[in-house]
Amino acid sequence: MIISDWISNNYIELFGAVTGILYVILEIRQNIWLWPVGIITSAVYIWVFFTGKLYADMSLQWYYLVISVMGWYWWLKGSGLRAQGSGQESPLEGGEGGVLNNSGKEKLFVTRLNLKTGITLGVLFIILFILMWQVLDRFTDSPVPAWDSFITSLSIIATWMLARKIYEHWFLWIVVNIAAAALFFTRGLFPTVILYIVYCAMSFVGLIEWKKTFPPWGK
Repeated sequence: MIISDWISNNYIELFGAVTGILYVILEIRQNIWLWPVGIITSAVYIWVFFTGKLYADMSLQWYYLVISVMGWYWWLKGSGLRAQGSGQESPLEGGEGGVLNNSGKEKLFVTRLNLKTGITLGVLFIILFILMWQVLDRFTDSPVPAWDSFITSLSIIATWMLARKIYEHWFLWIVVNIAAAALFFTRGLFPTVILYIVYCAMSFVGLIEWKKTFPPWGK
């Protein structure tokens, strides 16, 4: 009876946890259906984080909705470049590039993070972290503004890297998932704690599986 009552009171969060796990499975497999699943998961967690007073994380879900649409397009269409023939390979820098399919459209492949892009993303992370921390600390009743801002800022960077199929995004997810699991435990969001522990374990799997798909010039 206690279990059924708990499920009835937390069914939205449980649903979000299930779709979240499905999202990571599809991410590891580089399956484009991860993006519509991500849209559903984000919509669920907008409500979950709002009720938990985790405002930066709630705002992050809105960002996820937007980046999921963009990632869906990027994964489907790639850079949009065309060539005279088909089946040609065109390595590009900055985490972008693809292999031309029969229609002449270039699709994204897994690439490594270059120094220029890494520095840019690092600076962006610091700016986002400081701005979010100040906003949450001064204008909201968030009990953990710094912690919440750190997770949110790093997640923004990691999600953009995922959308561009940059391999190193998995390292960021490992850090995010460990920090998030600890934070959500303090907020009593236990199904979400389990979700992020699973996320963390699956991130290591993602590192291994994505490495297998490096093109010759990306190894």
